[in-house]
Amino acid sequence: MYVADSRGTPAPAVPPEPAVAPGTRPGRRAALAPTVLALGTVSLITDVSSEMVTAVLPLYLVAGLGLSPLGFGLLDGLYNGVSALVRLTGGHLGDRFGRHKALAGIGYGLSALCKPLLLLAHTLPAIGAVLALDRTGKGLRTAPRDALISLSATPEERGRAFGVHRAMDTAGALIGPILAFLILRGAAEGYDAVFTVSACVAGLGVLVLVLFVPGRRTTPTSTPTPAAEPVSLRAALGLLRRRDLRRIGLCALLLGLCTVSDAFVFLLLQRATGLADRWFALLPLGTAAAFFLLALPLGRLADRIGRWRVFLGGHLALLAAYGLLLTGGGHPALPYAVLLLHGGFYAATDGVLMAATAGAVPEEHRGGGLALVQTGQALARFAASLGFGAAWTVWGARPALLVAAALLAATVVGCVRLRPANS
Repeated sequence: MYVADSRGTPAPAVPPEPAVAPGTRPGRRAALAPTVLALGTVSLITDVSSEMVTAVLPLYLVAGLGLSPLGFGLLDGLYNGVSALVRLTGGHLGDRFGRHKALAGIGYGLSALCKPLLLLAHTLPAIGAVLALDRTGKGLRTAPRDALISLSATPEERGRAFGVHRAMDTAGALIGPILAFLILRGAAEGYDAVFTVSACVAGLGVLVLVLFVPGRRTTPTSTPTPAAEPVSLRAALGLLRRRDLRRIGLCALLLGLCTVSDAFVFLLLQRATGLADRWFALLPLGTAAAFFLLALPLGRLADRIGRWRVFLGGHLALLAAYGLLLTGGGHPALPYAVLLLHGGFYAATDGVLMAATAGAVPEEHRGGGLALVQTGQALARFAASLGFGAAWTVWGARPALLVAAALLAATVVGCVRLRPANS
């Protein structure tokens, strides 16, 4: 741009100064948006609650209620898969009305309501219904929450923003199993006490969301920007015509089909090491600790070298964990190595996948686009949980894990060729 002097002669062009985020100095990394930090706090508190239950649920169902591996696979698949049925709804409604915070709040509230209901559920159908309602809440909140995070960060910083959020989220996953372990050791009716404390903590998370998360309101569907497509369910599904989003969604789905659920990994590790039942609730702690330590560094690495590389690298870490479970025997380092690799898998894939997806979706469809990928992945993991539980029941644990490892290795090789252009 030229600036005219007093004689009308154009002055020499002056290069513009590089943009600097408010509150920062040139050359320094911009501060994270308050939305990211507030949502991270909500997720931290909520994960304390949910991981208290998750830490004891496999043992409660298998040892306490006597479920078979197939029956547990059905419930575990329900726990992880029902949310897929409502994720599209949460993402779409958040985009349509521009009320991502409200949808997230409803989801967090439903999950909080389910914790005291576990005190009343002692049969397989009742527990299944409570878990389905809990996963409905998770499905409603996940896409709107992630949309708020992606909309609050610049494209160059999305990996870091999701890394910080996932690290805070996982801090809660570290605290939850410890609380569950301490309660089980000190309470006469241990499981009921875990569920009661979990309900109180979940209510606190909802309160923090209402009071401290900024209510960012995006453009509603009735007044789209000139270049934006009106938000509708048909338009959300039409996002799959985008090549990059289609590739990301396909790989997330295929890799999800080869992913053994956390609960099965912990049960396999317990069998491989002969760990006593009273220590079982601490196994998720190892995964959470590795996730917590690696989420932010791997998020930053993904911003620098490419999110797709880090995402596939995380699945190679999971493949290595499967290999150790198959070959590690009773080596004393086995639990530490498996849990480190398991946590590294989540740190390299969870937030990184959402950061990669956000770059392939326009802002007005951000929630719906994220929900499409999350839905495919959740449905795949639901099928994987059922399939692995059935394979364990029919063939045994070792052959079932061997098949899962072989499928995962082949799928990672195939996804290398499907690298999205912007990832």
